[in-house]
Amino acid sequence: MDRSLPVDRATVWKILAGFAVAGIVLYFVASQFGLSEVVDTLAGADLRWLAVGCLSTTLCLVLWGKAWHVVLRVAGIDVSFRKLVGTYFAATFANYVTPLGQAGGEPFIAYVLSRDTEASYEESLASVVTADLLNLLPFFSFSAIGLSVLLAQSSLPGAAQSLAWGLLAMAVGVPVLVGLAWRYRETVRGGVLRLVRPVARITSRVSTDGVARRIDELYDSFGRIAQDRRALVVAVAFAYAGWVFFALPLYFAGRTLGVPGIDPLLVLFVVPASTLAGLTPSPGGTGGVELALVALLVALTPVSNAVALSVALVYRVMSYWFALVVGGLAAVGVVARS
Repeated sequence: MDRSLPVDRATVWKILAGFAVAGIVLYFVASQFGLSEVVDTLAGADLRWLAVGCLSTTLCLVLWGKAWHVVLRVAGIDVSFRKLVGTYFAATFANYVTPLGQAGGEPFIAYVLSRDTEASYEESLASVVTADLLNLLPFFSFSAIGLSVLLAQSSLPGAAQSLAWGLLAMAVGVPVLVGLAWRYRETVRGGVLRLVRPVARITSRVSTDGVARRIDELYDSFGRIAQDRRALVVAVAFAYAGWVFFALPLYFAGRTLGVPGIDPLLVLFVVPASTLAGLTPSPGGTGGVELALVALLVALTPVSNAVALSVALVYRVMSYWFALVVGGLAAVGVVARS
């Protein structure tokens, strides 16, 4: 198996183009909302609260890394938590620069684990995906609660209301589908392999045996964590705690700019809901997440579009750009180590 991590020039250009387009969109939106008001609001930022928000993001990533650590230990993959945290930060960087996210970090961390431990790449990848799904559980539950409250308490325009109902269906439906896929795993396995066989006949990059092996590894990893109830509870607890610290920077962004009406309970479901709405084909959902936050903040708090955009931008500095920089530094260290 080829375990190299090539970064081709075309991929780099796509990432840079994604950032550029998102930046242009945000500039256009800021101009429409009142660029001068956005600039004036940002000029009054209290940098102490900005630092607190960045610290919250750091704690979030450490807690999510701990959830991964618990799952990996159950899977028999022995790696120190200190080393894993650095690898997790690096994986976060890979995810955050990948359009649509959640596509670059998992293979990266599986590659690193297969180098650092005696586990195979397939075993590492299955355990990493299992841990990632556990970390997504709070995302879907908080999103479902938040969107339900939004639909119940706010009078949204017709198009926005339809979008909110669609996102609510996704937030509830995806966990249900995952549960069904686990319950009827043999049927799912057979269906996936039937779809893969025609593809495997026309390309050597995909093999039926390889896909079957990865599916089996994934189900085995799920089975191990499901049987160890204590480890499952601990991992889920770390995942939920991580999501709290992922959401709190939005509250700290409000404090940074002195904007009232953004309380800690509100951000617990506004942030997951905005992340779900921000599934745009740009690195880290840049542009989509900010616009979704603006729509939610304007609907739920007494702020103008310009102030809401200012809060969203500060939140993204805390939760995305800070993590991108720290994760990038970690990635350099991990690649040098491997």
